Amino acid sequence: MESRSVARRLTIEIVGWTLVVVGIAALILPGPGLLGLFAGLAVLSQQYDWAERRLQPVKVAAYKSAADSVQTWPRIVASCLGALGIAAFGVVWIVGPDAPGWWPVRDSWWLIGGWGTGVTLIASGIFALAVIVWSFRRFRGLEDHEAEAERIAREDG
Repeated sequence: MESRSVARRLTIEIVGWTLVVVGIAALILPGPGLLGLFAGLAVLSQQYDWAERRLQPVKVAAYKSAADSVQTWPRIVASCLGALGIAAFGVVWIVGPDAPGWWPVRDSWWLIGGWGTGVTLIASGIFALAVIVWSFRRFRGLEDHEAEAERIAREDG
């Protein structure tokens, strides 16, 4: 019984903190940062009160961001192009073309990670497109989209 408890706690720690770190990185890099941060806090909230207290504000911010992202066509188009670009880059990564002549370091450093990185990039692009579609269906055209996002976030949790 003790070993099961330790294994569960360790799994929660690893998954939760990994999602938090990836979410924070995705706030800067391409990707759904607030969603990753929210997912990490949701996992950690099973074990920590501090994570549970911070979960709702992050969730509200994520919903507001999703609502904001689909209020104008330029934002929608830019988001879709970004998601498709990430997926296309994943395809290039899988194909693994030779390093170009201008590459300044050893060829072995070109497109590190191989097919695993490529598949992850493609999955990220598909996930981003799914979030855009969900946001569009949920929030597009709402008069007060931020208030609606906050209301939905509070209802869901």
